[in-house]
Amino acid sequence: MKVTLLIPTLNEVIGMREIMPKIKREWYDQILFVDGQSTDGTLEYIKEHGYPVVIQKKKGMRNAYMEALPFVEGDVILTFSPDGNSVAELIPECIKKMKEGYDMVIVARYAPGAKSQDDDLITGFGNWMFRTLISICHGFWYRDPMVIYRAYKKQLIYDLDLDKDSSYEKEEKFFKTNVSWEPLLSIRAAKRKLRIAEIPGDEPARIGGERKLQIWRWGAVFLYQTIREIFVWR
Repeated sequence: MKVTLLIPTLNEVIGMREIMPKIKREWYDQILFVDGQSTDGTLEYIKEHGYPVVIQKKKGMRNAYMEALPFVEGDVILTFSPDGNSVAELIPECIKKMKEGYDMVIVARYAPGAKSQDDDLITGFGNWMFRTLISICHGFWYRDPMVIYRAYKKQLIYDLDLDKDSSYEKEEKFFKTNVSWEPLLSIRAAKRKLRIAEIPGDEPARIGGERKLQIWRWGAVFLYQTIREIFVWR
């Protein structure tokens, strides 16, 4: 099993200086950054350390993934946030779980024994609401269907139509935003009854940088997708 550690960045240099030295080379087969045109020294940090990087052209996390995809060599993608929210030491555990034959392994902030230190009242309620709705509506009881920190087979991107604009365009156009594909990945993986596992993993507070969460617009899109997927895409 070949693993690509995929790290999206946008003005994350403060967090990266602390987090990246914790990631050991033997944990992955390929590391790949996709940078959303950072202006704080993130890109310079990446290049100074010799990491391969794709410079993102279109805004939004989903576009970052799609632009990086042609350069992904692994048959498993592990997405990781370098802003401090993802605990680097859990990378080997996540990969070990994938090797047990799972299609997707999520590092869950709300699994027993884990906690989020980055949640506020609104985001905490939103995560609870979405994991409850997704679990009830789509047949797999998730602890954390929204989080970026996860590993999954690259082929799922194509099998679940995550690479198709038609999976997102109506809701993105209506709510005037761009979203990531983690919630839809969770929903469609559950509908397909794929092998899914979650391991507990804390979410520490972010280190530096700015929070990029568009709470109300993204929340509206994810709610739309959760309900729509009850009736479409079998």
